Amino acid sequence: MRSNNITMLLLIICLCGCFSAAFAQEPTYAEKLGFPKGSKVLIMHVDDVGMSWDSNKGAVDAIEKGVATSLSVMMPCPWVPGFLHYMKEHPQTDAGLHLTLTSEWKDYRWGPLVGKPAAPGLVDTEGALWRSVNDVVSHASADEVEAEIRAQLQRARDAGFEPTHLDSHMGTLFATPQFMERYIKVGIENKIPVMFPGGHSTMIMQTRNADAATWAQIKQTGEMLWKAGLPVLDDLHNVSYGFDYSKEKNLSDAQIQKYATSKYIETIGQLKPGLTMVIMHCTSPSEVFPYISDSGRIRKGDLLAMMDPELKKYIEKEKIILTTWREVKERRAKMK
Repeated sequence: MRSNNITMLLLIICLCGCFSAAFAQEPTYAEKLGFPKGSKVLIMHVDDVGMSWDSNKGAVDAIEKGVATSLSVMMPCPWVPGFLHYMKEHPQTDAGLHLTLTSEWKDYRWGPLVGKPAAPGLVDTEGALWRSVNDVVSHASADEVEAEIRAQLQRARDAGFEPTHLDSHMGTLFATPQFMERYIKVGIENKIPVMFPGGHSTMIMQTRNADAATWAQIKQTGEMLWKAGLPVLDDLHNVSYGFDYSKEKNLSDAQIQKYATSKYIETIGQLKPGLTMVIMHCTSPSEVFPYISDSGRIRKGDLLAMMDPELKKYIEKEKIILTTWREVKERRAKMK
């Protein structure tokens, strides 16, 4: 039995090596979109807009005063109208939908836009969306998930907001093949780019400990999206929530900023060339935010890093190209 396990392990390692070599030899999706060969092209992306006043303020500051280039909105959340009003005054904002199927905080909750009668499997005993991804997987059907995706898209369009892309809050839509199929289906039908790392996927695969079969499926899905006329990411940088901030209570903003910026520089430096979406949660925590979440320091660190001149200098020095979902969609459209 042990011999068989070793043989299987060696086979997986060999296959992963083959896939890695294949990805390395192929042009990146960034190159296919017309960016210079060998370039790191980043979408500096802010999640969780619309969740609270604090998240709206953080996203706006990260884009207007920092190097963030893109964001996405949680349409079932209470502060969505506030951001929709901002969008009307700033229509060129690169804003997508942070498709939301969970409501994870203890005392601050929201429910599905379709309502409980239409999708009872999406709703917990408090009348809100389930707190965890596993709970959504256990209770909700793919039909209910698709109905909620479409409802969130419709709310945006009813408000005059055409999203530049779709992505997934807490990664719920990547939790099962059935959920992901509906997510991609809605994107392709509506010609809206979807967040999917279909290229070499080096960083995201390392952080998820993916196997050879997963690599093969990723490549196949990326090719399908590309053939459907949509841009495709090469990789995802989704590591800032794991930055190990000090447990000290009295860190100054300057100390938080210095640490967060150093971690962004370190991890961006580890990225391979290609089109990468860098995910963050820029927030400007008010005195109320601790009653929503205990993640205020991490989120504030994201915001302070985006506004740090040192991060901007690093990006310029390394000749890193910043882009948006709107730009990559336009580049893809011109290639037809």
